[in-house]
Amino acid sequence: SPEITLRGVTGIILVILVALVTLGGINRIAQTAEKIVPIMAAFYLLGALFILLFNWDQVPGAIGSIFYYAFNPADETIMGNFEAVAVGNVVQFGVARGLFSNEAGLGGASIIHAQAQNTPARQGMWGIWGVFIDTIVVCTMTSLSILVTGSLGIVETENKNQLASTAFEVGLPGPTGFILTIAIALFAFSSMLTWNFYGEKSWEYVFGPQVITGYRILFLVFVFLGAIFKLTIVWGIATIFLYLMAVPNLIGLIFLAKPLVAEKNRYFSDAARIE
Repeated sequence: SPEITLRGVTGIILVILVALVTLGGINRIAQTAEKIVPIMAAFYLLGALFILLFNWDQVPGAIGSIFYYAFNPADETIMGNFEAVAVGNVVQFGVARGLFSNEAGLGGASIIHAQAQNTPARQGMWGIWGVFIDTIVVCTMTSLSILVTGSLGIVETENKNQLASTAFEVGLPGPTGFILTIAIALFAFSSMLTWNFYGEKSWEYVFGPQVITGYRILFLVFVFLGAIFKLTIVWGIATIFLYLMAVPNLIGLIFLAKPLVAEKNRYFSDAARIE
């Protein structure tokens, strides 16, 4: 079918683009990411900001609805094409999407932070700042954009992953919405690059440097499979593996809590002494 053909072509293009970067190692990944990320972030945040400014009178009601439906998920009054869900599902999908957003608790981001020439505590503060920007700033602006543009009443339940893109298309019609779609695509591409690096370093640690080339090829295979599989299947598999990452990492953090607190206290003591 045309849809399957389009997915296949998209997968081939993604494999080629990811291969051109990842096969060059961490330096090429870093050089590419530092060019893509600022552009993508600027387009996305400015686009969401414009949507909220154009619909500023609806923002207070949207904020109120977020709190209302957090505690009344079964109320269908303004859910549009979306079915009412149980509290358990709200928590489950909320945690899953939160992990996708900021990677907090997964242990992956620590791999990239370890590449920085910085003290552990200071770099950890940058990690905290990243979680704040992802979750509190970007996700809040996205959710408000979805609500003020009425995207809940446009997108069908089975296509809920299109909510953000629909919000930008409705809130900023014309070429602006198209540019923001490109920004979302750049975000996805940069995520592929960083997660390739996370996995590569993990495999190298467990199996040795001789597996790096094999891992990169295997990663490219999964990039293609991710493009041709149904989105619900991809999200489901990704969610399962994210939980499998989080559990051992969070257990490890419990045992590392004492040295972490000591490092944090030493960092703030040194900072106060300098001031």
